[in-house]
Amino acid sequence: MKKCMFVFLILIPLLTGCWDKRELNELGIMLAMGIDKVEDEYRVTAQVVVPSEVSMKTSTGRTPIILYQENGETVYEALQKITKESPREVYTGHLRMLVLGEDLAEEGIAKSIELLSRYWELRSDFYVAIAKDKTAEELLNVRTTIENIPANEMFNALKTPEATSTSTNGFTLDELIASLTSAGKESVLTGVLVKGELEKGSNKQNVESITPSVQIKYDDLAVFKKDKLVGWLTERESRGYNAILNKVHNSVTAISCPKGGKATLEIIQSDSKMKGKMNKGKPEVDINIKVKGNVEEVGCQINLNDQKSIVELEKNTEKQLEKTIKLTIETAQKQYKSDIFGFGEAIHRSNPKEWKKIKKQWDEEFPEMTANVKVDVKLVHTGTEGSSFLKKIEVK
Repeated sequence: MKKCMFVFLILIPLLTGCWDKRELNELGIMLAMGIDKVEDEYRVTAQVVVPSEVSMKTSTGRTPIILYQENGETVYEALQKITKESPREVYTGHLRMLVLGEDLAEEGIAKSIELLSRYWELRSDFYVAIAKDKTAEELLNVRTTIENIPANEMFNALKTPEATSTSTNGFTLDELIASLTSAGKESVLTGVLVKGELEKGSNKQNVESITPSVQIKYDDLAVFKKDKLVGWLTERESRGYNAILNKVHNSVTAISCPKGGKATLEIIQSDSKMKGKMNKGKPEVDINIKVKGNVEEVGCQINLNDQKSIVELEKNTEKQLEKTIKLTIETAQKQYKSDIFGFGEAIHRSNPKEWKKIKKQWDEEFPEMTANVKVDVKLVHTGTEGSSFLKKIEVK
């Protein structure tokens, strides 16, 4: 008993406190990281918070962030150089955004993110995006308006677009690596671009104006083949991709009315089911999507009290959505030859033995496979008026 007590007393000092404790006032918190390829080296850009400028008590009105850039033969080497350059230890545990340059993405992103997948200090819940038509360094040098820390504005914009848009989406590092390593699914990432006069983006005046000279904007989806960027989906195709992958939570879309003109629908619920199968030795997928929506705006001659008119509007919506989805699939199959939807995974789930036979030839099978698309739309609410007051104006 005495021997046990002695051992316990010896261990007490080792069990208390944090052996690797670091005080907040000793750290530089990195919230965004950019990686570009410059000739044969990686250029890492770190967007680091200036602690005194995010504090209400000590702020002097200077910029709340500072950028550090260094080159290295590897990403880790560049990061180590940044740590030496900064007066504080750069801490990556609160990273919110990783931005990859378009040139790097075209060459291949696997090597540049390999470190990040294993780095013990990093959480993997940050978003990854591609800097479209610009370098990651240029994009991270733009000051933002709503949030004074650009990384926070970019992160929050990717968390909330599902409430208003269907052409963008946030993809975390875990999701990216899962698709990169899957035998039956290729990767996509959201594109982010600089809108306006880039050279004015880092100026304080950019955030002091009602109409900023430069803004950061998310722009559709980047298509990958293995780890290389091969092209971009259009806005319409990006909406189709999100519909197939069940990533539509709430969105707005304009639909053609039976007798001409447009009506605007709010999609309040979308449920997509994908099922793989083999038909006469050939792979197929069935995609069934059920949509619920509300009529929000009417710019055409239609009586919403008439059930026949509602049915016609539902059928028109179904046709338009089916057309968009088929266009998206055709683009992926014929133009990029990249299974970004996970059709291969669907075949694997339903027919593992058959998948084993065609797995190695999936690059040849995917562009020729059949995708059966069925959309069912139900309009739930049509507002308080049966028809638009526009009709009353016309007959006045």
